[in-house]
Amino acid sequence: MKIAIVILNWNGKKLLEKFLPSVVKYSDNNPIYIIDNNSNDNSIDFIINKYPNINVILNRSNLGYAKGYNEGLKNVKEE
Repeated sequence: MKIAIVILNWNGKKLLEKFLPSVVKYSDNNPIYIIDNNSNDNSIDFIINKYPNINVILNRSNLGYAKGYNEGLKNVKEE
């Protein structure tokens, strides 16, 4: 069974800069997805430029925690 690591983001560039390196390091080569809730802090540019192997899912608006995850998870292929 293949799993995925999924992180919901909204204007979390500073947190991604701080914690994403360890997530990548310990991901055991499982795919990583960032679901973005319509951030405006350049966090998506940061991910695309610094971590091109991370999958980015864009929500068109800030859907909040539960709905943001639920909408984004529809695009995750792993179990």
